[in-house]
Amino acid sequence: MTAADSKTSLPEPIELNDDMCDCVHPDAVMEARRALNAAPAPESMAELFGLLGDPTRMRVLTALASGELCVSDLAAATGVNRTTVSHQLRVLRSHRLVQRRREGKVVYYALDDDHVSALLRMASAHALESEAVAVSDRQSA
Repeated sequence: MTAADSKTSLPEPIELNDDMCDCVHPDAVMEARRALNAAPAPESMAELFGLLGDPTRMRVLTALASGELCVSDLAAATGVNRTTVSHQLRVLRSHRLVQRRREGKVVYYALDDDHVSALLRMASAHALESEAVAVSDRQSA
């Protein structure tokens, strides 16, 4: 089945087996299926999260959240060597997470759009919240 096929048809009916409970709510199942059909292909979203799952790429993106920077400035800001920064920028640019702008001999990089900024803000907020809960759990244990 292709990605296009998965958008146009619902999955096969659910068959219960011994590993599943017998508590299937048809309305909730149909709503979940509608949400799955309306969403982008799971593989596309997983690829995006895979890109964001690399700590070096996250450092580069987080640094760019403050504004555009050239490769040398990104390397200095992140503590990552210029070759690695350049490689990561190529990967990020090929997936439309960053864009570039040339000014004379200098190329400046910036986050591609507000979606990337929003992803970074949400990831940061969630990570900070998770860290706070973990600290709280350790202190109460």
